[in-house]
Amino acid sequence: MVSEFNLQVQANSERLDRYLTQELPDLSRSRIQQLIEQGNVQLNGTVCTSKKINVKVGDRIYLEIPEAQPLELQAEAIALDILYEDDQIIILNKPAGLVVHPAPGHPDGTLVNALLAHCPNLPGIGGVQRPGIVHRLDKDTTGAIAIAKTDIAYQHLQAQLQAKTARREYLGVVYGAPKTESGTIDLPIGRHRQDRKKMAVVPIEEGGRNAVTHWQIKERLGNYTLIHFQLETGRTHQIRVHSAKIGHPIVGDSVYGSGRSVGVNLPGQALHAWKLKLQHPISGNLIEVTAPPPPTFLKLLEVLRRRSAVSVVND
Repeated sequence: MVSEFNLQVQANSERLDRYLTQELPDLSRSRIQQLIEQGNVQLNGTVCTSKKINVKVGDRIYLEIPEAQPLELQAEAIALDILYEDDQIIILNKPAGLVVHPAPGHPDGTLVNALLAHCPNLPGIGGVQRPGIVHRLDKDTTGAIAIAKTDIAYQHLQAQLQAKTARREYLGVVYGAPKTESGTIDLPIGRHRQDRKKMAVVPIEEGGRNAVTHWQIKERLGNYTLIHFQLETGRTHQIRVHSAKIGHPIVGDSVYGSGRSVGVNLPGQALHAWKLKLQHPISGNLIEVTAPPPPTFLKLLEVLRRRSAVSVVND
């Protein structure tokens, strides 16, 4: 069923997307922006696809929310490692090699395909190709990922991520030995100028978006270091780009690091979404889950500890 809203602006100099988000609190800002871009908003009788346009007193805004389109995606019986589940959300421990949602080159065999088999009511929540997905993990990054099972949960979880109240903590093994025990990397991230498949540190004025990563050393392993990362923002490839920028790329990262062998057959970068803390969208209770690192990550740590111990003895 199509939903329609007719609004008349009462205040000047307010961006269209911000105004609609305030007036329609049941819709997330990202959903509002999506509706604008798709031509579902009219300003004074004319379709408006610019989210940044300022509205003024007396402007008339018409918003139409179309019916959720049926998914063309197929449900696939792919095993899921479930860390938490109720009727609103599900939190999984994603393995390496599993793409989160369909994209060019990955039309099936994704986490979304697996979720459709596990949660039959998922279609239409949050978008046709990404039902229920409120944040993502790179294909070869493992660990905790939360998925909304209802519209209310989707909007609530997105709001937590935008307000930075949801907490995401990672474990990563990096090359080298940082001089300090902890730090913060505050460098904007945007699309790489030459290679559009990569991200890079890009000034705000050139299209970069604010990106902040906090880090603390958990264990020094000779010429390698186990680091605890905490995300304040969630840009694409954020930890990988920031780590490489400060001279300590993630081990096994062939895109942003050297990709040189460490003697362990890793399926990708040694980066694991370790802990996820969020507020339940209905009860308001704090949910905290810890995702056990995969065997390859633990094997890497074991090998590096052994090498480091031998190096200390030889010294």
